[in-house]
Amino acid sequence: MSPVDELRSATIPDWCPGCGDYAIVMSVKAAIAELNLDPKDVLIVSGIGCSSKLPHYVQTYGFHGIHGRPLPIATGAKLANHGLKVIVISGDGDCYGIGMSHFIHAVRRNVDLALVVHDNQIYGLTTGQTSPTSDFGFKTKTTPSGSIENAVRPLSLAIAAGGTFVSRGLAGNPKHLTGLIKEAIQHRGTGFVDVLQPCVTFNKVNTYAWYRERAYDLALTGYQPTDRAAAAEKAREWGDKIPLGLLFKEEKPVYGD
Repeated sequence: MSPVDELRSATIPDWCPGCGDYAIVMSVKAAIAELNLDPKDVLIVSGIGCSSKLPHYVQTYGFHGIHGRPLPIATGAKLANHGLKVIVISGDGDCYGIGMSHFIHAVRRNVDLALVVHDNQIYGLTTGQTSPTSDFGFKTKTTPSGSIENAVRPLSLAIAAGGTFVSRGLAGNPKHLTGLIKEAIQHRGTGFVDVLQPCVTFNKVNTYAWYRERAYDLALTGYQPTDRAAAAEKAREWGDKIPLGLLFKEEKPVYGD
């Protein structure tokens, strides 16, 4: 049995066939296995949503919290046991909606944990309502004439809040995503990975094909993730071009030092 297979729990995922969440859970397991982490030293904390079922599917310690609150739970766990590798799993509604204040404060405090956000730009578990990252004009059952709100830009928020590791992955590229999650886990501080995750059931706009036409790997352009101002500029790119990879990284004391 491979190290990844050893992390498979007895609970079978019940996401929709083709959902990007499958690639994310495989990338999380691959990152844990490739880092040779002992499952007893890993805690996965989640909130509420399709994404937040993930701790049930990985054979590590897990805590399934309430809507929008995985980050304060994870912060408490990390401060109580500095030896834990803490991974927070959240969704765009869970983290950037009701959990927005926790997101900003965890990033500015530089809590030593990895934050992986499943960003499908829609509320999937409650069957297709507008989420904080839905684009202006996006039509859902709650916005049949199109959303009248501008979308939250999580990478921009993280950079402005003083984030020390700000990145974006794509569920359609699990090998690249695994590398980002590994780096986020190893980073001393808040390792933030926003994952563009197609919802094949309720989001018929931001599909795998839509992302393939627009997404590009920053590392292949010679970009260096060491300038916060340059990272802020890249974080604003959305639409015809969508950057993937590590936008910004720096070393700072972590909350708890």
